[in-house]
Amino acid sequence: MNAVIQLDEVQKTYHTGEVDVHAVRGVSLRIQPGEFVAIMGASGSGKSTLMNIIGCLDRTTAGCYKLDGVDVSRLNRDQLAEIRNQKIGFIFQGFNLLARTAAVENVELPMLYRQKNISSRERRNSALKSLEIVGLAQRAGHFPSQLSGGQQQRVAIARALVNQPALLLADEPTGNLDTQTSIEIMGVFQKLNEQGITIMMVTHELDIAHYTKRTVVLRDGLIVSDTPVANRLNAEVELSRLKSEQKAVQLD
Repeated sequence: MNAVIQLDEVQKTYHTGEVDVHAVRGVSLRIQPGEFVAIMGASGSGKSTLMNIIGCLDRTTAGCYKLDGVDVSRLNRDQLAEIRNQKIGFIFQGFNLLARTAAVENVELPMLYRQKNISSRERRNSALKSLEIVGLAQRAGHFPSQLSGGQQQRVAIARALVNQPALLLADEPTGNLDTQTSIEIMGVFQKLNEQGITIMMVTHELDIAHYTKRTVVLRDGLIVSDTPVANRLNAEVELSRLKSEQKAVQLD
């Protein structure tokens, strides 16, 4: 079985005037199907550049990158766009929903850019199924302004799932959310991962990384550690504990 992500001695150098900036300095990494991996690192560590490479938003300067067995370095711009649409589901810190469009229609958007034509009924059914997976089917007709931050992020996750990608790529997905909502969203990710979905999440929050199964830490464009998560948190248990603490405070 192919690794979903296979990086071999990947480098990325930016040329700015007379100075070369080595953002990624020879990273080799394998992420297998069904893994849930957190990518961490301080500002300037190279994690954003690495995410852009993995997301086919930027090209390597050297080295090889294969996404679900496809050598993306050999693809042209149109082929890269197709790969992004079919192989990767993107989830960002900002929900990036169309304000005047209902939740179900926001989820349908990635299907509009597929090369294979899909009927409007098929699009609607697939979008409703994705919303059901994230527990938001009952809000399908609501606009973003009628949804909470956590619900909007669930819509964004459903949108990322709708084309059944090989990889969910999440960039600081809880950055705009409060603690309780963050735990709820990590619970959604954990349930998706239990269903076999491969997830790579970029985060700077160690407590959020503890909900994943593996942590890769970057420094100065290099991987300095790649370890299984010890003392992994369970979102359902943590959410129950948090609610109990809040109830106790209210009673006091």
